[in-house]
Amino acid sequence: MAGAGVVVLFVASHFVPALVTLARTLLVALLVLSVLDLVLLYRTRGGIQATRETPRRLSNGDDNPLGLTITSRYPIPVRGTVVEELPPPLQIRDASFSVALSPGETQSLRYHVHPTRRGEYDFGAVNVFVRSPLGLAERRYRFEEEAVTVLVYPSFLQMRRYELLALSDRLTEVGVKKIRRVGHTMEFDHIREYVLGDDPRTINWKATARRGDLMVNEYRDERAQPVYGVIDMSRVMKLPFDGMTLLDYSINASLVLLNIALQKQDRAGLVTFAHEIGRVVPAERKPGQIYRLQEALYRLDTDFLEADYARLVAQVRRVLRQRSLLVLFTNFETRSSMHRQLSYLRALARQHVLVVVFFENTELHDLLTTTPEDTESMYVKATAEKFAFEKREIVRELRQHGIYAVLTPPEDLTVNTINQYLTLKARGVV
Repeated sequence: MAGAGVVVLFVASHFVPALVTLARTLLVALLVLSVLDLVLLYRTRGGIQATRETPRRLSNGDDNPLGLTITSRYPIPVRGTVVEELPPPLQIRDASFSVALSPGETQSLRYHVHPTRRGEYDFGAVNVFVRSPLGLAERRYRFEEEAVTVLVYPSFLQMRRYELLALSDRLTEVGVKKIRRVGHTMEFDHIREYVLGDDPRTINWKATARRGDLMVNEYRDERAQPVYGVIDMSRVMKLPFDGMTLLDYSINASLVLLNIALQKQDRAGLVTFAHEIGRVVPAERKPGQIYRLQEALYRLDTDFLEADYARLVAQVRRVLRQRSLLVLFTNFETRSSMHRQLSYLRALARQHVLVVVFFENTELHDLLTTTPEDTESMYVKATAEKFAFEKREIVRELRQHGIYAVLTPPEDLTVNTINQYLTLKARGVV
């Protein structure tokens, strides 16, 4: 701004010669102050220090906290702009922060990044542009040593949140329903005192006679049941929703579901497929099983080709010898697409408990709630109603063939999948 004022003064002196002396004086003063400003900025070696606090892994689809620590070694107060070189997949072009530092002061900056796909994310250098109180010059500090590659894994933050809620019996806080048991399993656990609301059929009359108080038998869910997440990696799972593909939503939900199954003392496994069989992790309850599943889900890669359900059925028959719960994450947009795979789905359901999880087209909701204003909008709304109706018909037909079906918006996928699993556990199906 000062330089612009001197230029304006020189232009004005062309018309008013008396201003020439003033313009020259101001120019000399500006040059002297600029030199002084450069001396203030460059005489202190390592005047600014910056470090980035980056976790070893980031959680896909979640807000991940990152931090910057900026320290000033200048003997004078300075102002600066911190510019982060963030990975291109994050699509953040303006990651900059303003700071004002007193002599010797350290400031911590906190911000969040929201990755939407798995893989390697390359963080570049941290740049700090610093100015003295004169504000005539600016010095750039670039910290190349802060460049780092971070792996983005399936949503382990979501997995931990659901795990903590499950351990404290607070899953209802995130929408998971309290499932009333229908009857009970035959696996006896222990005898306890009767409390109001207990099933009278569970009263243990012999123990009641001995203690003089009503005693009931406590039963527990059958344990060690195999639960498999079966993930379709074909082209139908490439559809995007809020920046993430349906495949990544399914991967995140599978990780949470399988971890909940392990908390329920079941065995958790994984099968992935597209035009050929991908990864197969046998259902186990060994220590570290959830980490093996997490690594397998992280490394899933696909060309999004057509799914070969015949190969899936053959692989399941060959590998899964025990009756298992198969939670199949896929997507059907029309009844005809479901009918092409129905014979294979029925083959899976004959030997196992099959739950087919597929997605609502949430973009149709706005169309379904609008009032048509012309012939074209009436046609568009009628088409949207047809697609929404077909989705509901797919659910009805699958259930007619003894196949459990869950139709869900992508954002509710995890909750609805857990609800279905817990319902089947309560009914003694698995």
